[in-house]
Amino acid sequence: VLTVVGESAPRAIARAGVALLDLSHHTGVHPRLGVVDVVPFIALDDSEPADALAARDRFASWAAEELAVPVFLYGPLDDHLHDGHPPTRTLPEIRRRAFDELTPDLGPATPHRTAGSIAVGCRPPLVAYNLWLADPDLALARRIAASIRSEAVRALGLAVGDSVQVSMNLIDPELVGPADVHRIVAAIAAVDRAELVGLVPSAVLDGIDASEWDRLDLAPDRTIEWNVATRERRLRADGGADGAR
Repeated sequence: VLTVVGESAPRAIARAGVALLDLSHHTGVHPRLGVVDVVPFIALDDSEPADALAARDRFASWAAEELAVPVFLYGPLDDHLHDGHPPTRTLPEIRRRAFDELTPDLGPATPHRTAGSIAVGCRPPLVAYNLWLADPDLALARRIAASIRSEAVRALGLAVGDSVQVSMNLIDPELVGPADVHRIVAAIAAVDRAELVGLVPSAVLDGIDASEWDRLDLAPDRTIEWNVATRERRLRADGGADGAR
């Protein structure tokens, strides 16, 4: 998982990924559509959701044309307004329906030979979060995932090597956050460790007692805001421009 700022950085990463990686040689348990699997655009404090939506659509058009990779859009779908409200498509829908019931929105109609396809989205911040169980029981992990799955929590039970995890996307992390799911899962099975994947909004961290941060794999320097501020300081010092940090 790479967290970057702006529009040039995801294009550079996508170009390199498509050039260097071959999905046909990849093995793994997490669902994936391509070597550049998901590119979500998120509006930060100095931008609006419409800005993120426009950035999504620019990237999608670029990837389809420049990389010749099929693109599926998720989030608002402005091209299909219904009663004045744009319908939305979720990432799980794309994973279930791609190349079966669902054709790509842009680019070729069939998967790229080595790169597969790309899901390009526009969404609010979420938290990707894994809880590794002390008992490597895959059936147990799957039962836990099914029991906690909701509109606010997407969850899978996965075996990774000799260990198992409850792998989650916390869709509304201020409503149901890392502390909440840790407490729920730990009431069912012993948790060996927590793993934050990527970054967390500072509002989510602020809502959790600091004494819990280490156990939950959280810290101030793991927030979106801390990293954006650090990037801006570096850019001011270096006289740089749009890029990844």
